Amino acid sequence: MPGTNLLLPPRADALAQFSEGFGQRFIVTVDTEEEFDWNAPLDRHGHGTLSVPALRTFQQFCEEFGVVPIYLVDYPVADSPLAPEAIGEAVAAGRAEVGVQLHPWVNPPFDEAVTEFNSYAGNLGFELEREKFARLHGRIVEAFGTAPRIYRAGRYGLGPRTAEILDEFGIAIDTSVRARFDYSASGGPNYRTHPLQPYWTDNARRLLELPLTTVYWGPLRQLGNTIYPALWRMPQLRGALARAGLLERIPLTPEGITAEEALRGVDVAIDAGLPVLVFSFHSPSLVPGYTPYVRDAQDLDSLYGWWRTLFAHLERRGVKPSNVANIMSSVALAQNELPS
Repeated sequence: MPGTNLLLPPRADALAQFSEGFGQRFIVTVDTEEEFDWNAPLDRHGHGTLSVPALRTFQQFCEEFGVVPIYLVDYPVADSPLAPEAIGEAVAAGRAEVGVQLHPWVNPPFDEAVTEFNSYAGNLGFELEREKFARLHGRIVEAFGTAPRIYRAGRYGLGPRTAEILDEFGIAIDTSVRARFDYSASGGPNYRTHPLQPYWTDNARRLLELPLTTVYWGPLRQLGNTIYPALWRMPQLRGALARAGLLERIPLTPEGITAEEALRGVDVAIDAGLPVLVFSFHSPSLVPGYTPYVRDAQDLDSLYGWWRTLFAHLERRGVKPSNVANIMSSVALAQNELPS
């Protein structure tokens, strides 16, 4: 896909169409990664995979609701025998799907310095980004016996030539764009003006972008993309606007977002007609003590309670779970439904 730059917002006519009857759906994506100290500088060696077996419990939980989780696996997890032991059977049976998540600082080859700038894979030279992806992709295929079709760059770090790599390895969906967020202050991408709606990244319609869902809520939500960037140095003022019920930025994640906030965000997304709601969280949150969001057993109970609340609300609102296979078949069918 030469010339396709995933960092740029799409053209207005690039929004994806879904087949008749698809309605509105949601997916659950899991950033399936090693545990590490979130307060320490990035390190190639200071991590573990002790939280990986907890994926089995989360998988069983999702199956109770008919949800097919999408595990976006990075290298330390793909390289651990614990991963296929935990979710391999579910993946083989189609009750779960695996994708690729590239954390360059823990993904061989280790040819770059470990810096914040280099933690965004798209900032690396093209050959190094490609080789890291190739090794991770191969390890996932070896571990799970299936070729992944969805990608998320670690830290949402797409690059100007990432699309070429994804096309080469048969990736059908990218879900690295975190709409409404700007990481340029640390050398990362700026996705503030990217749309929430799924869109085609190329004229040939080979790569679909599924942005993570983040909405603005409150009377000032139409001005969110203007107000939030202007207040990036004043987080306390952002908090004051949220507490006053005037403006709140709500990503669909149980990490740092209450169930009540997420319900408001879901309703905004549904009422706006968003065809696919993309939820996400980090797999180490499934074990207490590995992320700032789940520090003890009570927090873990709250995380599962969050999902129960959201799944029940989505069902009430008629939003069904989906997955990569379902989404790709729907957009393919939609192409055949369009008048020639």
